Amino acid sequence: MAKLLLKLKKMIFSRLVITVVLVLAQAYFLFATFYWLGNYMPIISVMLTLLTGVLLIYVVNRDINPAFKLTWAIPLCLFPLLGGLLYLYVEINFITFAIKKTINRRIAEGKPYLEQDKEIRRRLNESPCSMSAISRYVENAGGFPTYDNINVTYFPCGEDKFADLLPELEKAERFILMEYFIIYQGTVWDSILDVLKRKAAEGVEVKLMYDGTCAINGLPGKYEERLREAGIEVRVFLPAVPFFSTHQNHRDHRKILVIDGKTAYNGGINLADEYANRTHPYGHWKDTAVKVQGDAVRSYTIMFLQLWYSIGPESSPNFIPGDYLKYLPERVQERKVLPLPEEGRKIPDGGYVMPYGDGPNSRHSLAENVYLDMMNRANRYIHVMTPYFINDNETIRAFKYAAERGTDVKLIVPHIPDKKVIFDVTRISYPVLLRAGVKVYEYTPGFIHAKVVVSDDNKAVVGSINFDFRSLYHHFECATYIYRNPVIDEIEADFQKTLEACQEVTMEYYLSIPWYRRLFGKVLNFFAPLL
Repeated sequence: MAKLLLKLKKMIFSRLVITVVLVLAQAYFLFATFYWLGNYMPIISVMLTLLTGVLLIYVVNRDINPAFKLTWAIPLCLFPLLGGLLYLYVEINFITFAIKKTINRRIAEGKPYLEQDKEIRRRLNESPCSMSAISRYVENAGGFPTYDNINVTYFPCGEDKFADLLPELEKAERFILMEYFIIYQGTVWDSILDVLKRKAAEGVEVKLMYDGTCAINGLPGKYEERLREAGIEVRVFLPAVPFFSTHQNHRDHRKILVIDGKTAYNGGINLADEYANRTHPYGHWKDTAVKVQGDAVRSYTIMFLQLWYSIGPESSPNFIPGDYLKYLPERVQERKVLPLPEEGRKIPDGGYVMPYGDGPNSRHSLAENVYLDMMNRANRYIHVMTPYFINDNETIRAFKYAAERGTDVKLIVPHIPDKKVIFDVTRISYPVLLRAGVKVYEYTPGFIHAKVVVSDDNKAVVGSINFDFRSLYHHFECATYIYRNPVIDEIEADFQKTLEACQEVTMEYYLSIPWYRRLFGKVLNFFAPLL
């Protein structure tokens, strides 16, 4: 009985149920408003119809992904009154505008601390490699530099990351910065929290930031107060407020942990028991992460501080945040400018590493463009692991083009999904991909939560960025781009090992999926930009 009640409680307070309740509550609020204004509807109807026409012209001419235009244009045409009001309610939100403005201000303040090393840029420009162009793009569009000779450790599962993380936390002497999408109470988080409390008592500065929506069903009420009592500085990113906020889509999906400015962790692994396979809600949980040591830790530190200063008391326009230099170690000694070898390229022994982030505050689709660049430049192979595959036309075309030009394109998605609705939309892409020659696999032991792209034995991306609209357009995300680093061999080896536990998707397999699930996925695909 106790297990049944616990399961019922978890279901009631799940993210999906809470989101549905919030949406229904907002819909009720709109319909109640319509009812109250019933006596004035003839005049209001004419005004709203004209307004909807203006909005339709505005939407069609916006500089946004065509999928978003279609998602809004059809409701505006079919339901002018409701569609127009809904668009205004969702898109024109002063809270969202203020948040984006604050974040952009903090990003501008942090840019001086992310200057590109001139010798690295010279080497990339004068002796170009296949990373040169994307390095320039990420620097210009996002302000993120490229580093060389960085030590990178790859963790093929959550258990490996947590086993490495705890000893590293014990070494902290000055500060620990933590930013996670999900924190759930359990064995994993409790073991980390014990170290954090002890370090805080020793005088180590501990800053913890987690997402407000996911805190609803993962942590008890006023949990942040208990953490503050233990000496931990806590900030909750954009708590959901029913009726009055439409920034629920703009979540902090990043996973960043920085220790003393010397060591950083990044990847898809949150702080909860399922990520270490202590619990098995969806079979075996496959996830990945990287540990980065060296100058590149600077980028993760600044990314964290920029968002940290955007949601606390420092978010005031007149507030000058604390000195970023407090959290940055001294730069490595100035490099000597050496002549480039006549015989060709010179790639450092540790290759290059480029941490980067993206979010709804940016006018660049940086995260998606990095993926597209890898797809378009892949020669021999490109291998992808992702939990969600809900994509726009550009991404689908990139997958198809890579396969049709003879590149080995393999995609691994879950077999046991954590969100069945999203999985239905993922699966409707199978026929298009298969016809183009993309090889699709489902991870039969359970759920793939890894966000990994590896290509041609020389480049890889590991981070928090899924292949869906939420990650690419709505969420705050981050990832680590790795080029010619020895760890890439380990990443590809892990992909091949994971492949052994997968079943290949064929057209026969796709047609064996119940017809109503396939139909449901096609209907929901219309709303893909909002899923």
